[in-house]
Amino acid sequence: MHVVIMGCGRVGSTLARGLEDRNHTVSVIDQDPDAFRRLGPAFNGDKIAGMGFDQAVLDKAGIRRADAFAAVSSGDNSNIIAARVARETFGIRQVVARIYDPGRAEVYQRLGITTVATVKWTADQVLRRLLPAGAEPDFRDMSGTIRVDQTPVPEVWIGERTIVFQEQARCRIAWIDRLGEGVLPTRESVIQEGDVLHLVMREENATHAYQTIKHGPEEH
Repeated sequence: MHVVIMGCGRVGSTLARGLEDRNHTVSVIDQDPDAFRRLGPAFNGDKIAGMGFDQAVLDKAGIRRADAFAAVSSGDNSNIIAARVARETFGIRQVVARIYDPGRAEVYQRLGITTVATVKWTADQVLRRLLPAGAEPDFRDMSGTIRVDQTPVPEVWIGERTIVFQEQARCRIAWIDRLGEGVLPTRESVIQEGDVLHLVMREENATHAYQTIKHGPEEH
């Protein structure tokens, strides 16, 4: 892929290096040429000084051959304008904009621009770590129907087959964190001590699922 990034702050520079490490080509745009120092001497991509929503600047960054565009500067307005130019003028389908205002992020999400609402995301991450397991999911789809949760396995479930757990809790185990590795369960998998389960469930089943997890398996 070729990816154009607007903004060379901590997020933009980290993103650029991460993409390059994965063998993608990257062009980074920033108004301040000094910002490119964050990329480090090993960065091989293009560095373009200018406004990320200026069509001439975007052309110089290779927007016409780009597969994706990320607007991650410190300004909501600049990010949205640049994202819309990339999408509507140049036809880039994979466009992501960082937005600080959660309300505005929801509006632009409906317009088809993927947004990352920084403040809301950070607050949600802290909230999930403060509240008891199951109080707030890791992910909820836009319809509010499906949620993804993670929970450590209580002692009452150790030694039980994952298929029994799924049937009784009315959810699916997407994967298990086990000894630092991700494990995909099979019909023969058994829950072990120290496992962390990543669960997919319907919102309406969440209360039942966590009651089942807490109380342990029924006779089967």
